[in-house]
Amino acid sequence: MTKALVNLSEPGNRVLNIVKAKFGLKNKSEAIEYIIQVYEEDNLEPELKPEFIKKIKRVSKEKPIRVDSFSKRYGLD
Repeated sequence: MTKALVNLSEPGNRVLNIVKAKFGLKNKSEAIEYIIQVYEEDNLEPELKPEFIKKIKRVSKEKPIRVDSFSKRYGLD
């Protein structure tokens, strides 16, 4: 695990303490890890599984199906 010395502003320190308290974390390191995890989930693109990539490539080569009436085809009338 990497160790880092972090300088925080007073408002940043307060936010970190709030996150720590709100989510019942033991220390500020856990609060920073939590914030990083949330950022990653919200802002970074997830990696696609190799099986999914293969399936998409296979499906993209298939001939499309022409549907004149979606509701008629799927019995939604």
